[in-house]
Amino acid sequence: MTGALRGRCIFIAHSPHVETIVYLSHKSPDSVINVMVESGEGEGKVPLDKIAERAKKYQPKPKITYKMIQEYAEKKYGFKVHTAYIAEVKGSLGLTIYDASNAVEKLKHPRKRPPKEKVEAIMDALKYFEVI
Repeated sequence: MTGALRGRCIFIAHSPHVETIVYLSHKSPDSVINVMVESGEGEGKVPLDKIAERAKKYQPKPKITYKMIQEYAEKKYGFKVHTAYIAEVKGSLGLTIYDASNAVEKLKHPRKRPPKEKVEAIMDALKYFEVI
């Protein structure tokens, strides 16, 4: 694979691995570096299975939905947890909470605090899905 990189490239070595920070811009590059990597067997070549194995480490984790948390809690604990309870627990942990598409500006009733057993079930689900 051959390619040109436009921008400035800084190499930082904190370990035996090479880390790169790339600054991209619309300006003309000062210079061009062509990088060629040959895959396969033999000296100077990178085995394909090593590339695939390393790529698996960097796969993003699947997004954990409120529905998945609800299903886990219902299956393991036998009761349902409301999405508002999940949001409350996530908020108390400092996790990202997304705005609901059906949210209203002013609530008709004040929001109730989730019961202790439901908080524990949600916390268990978040640990199970490796969110916390």
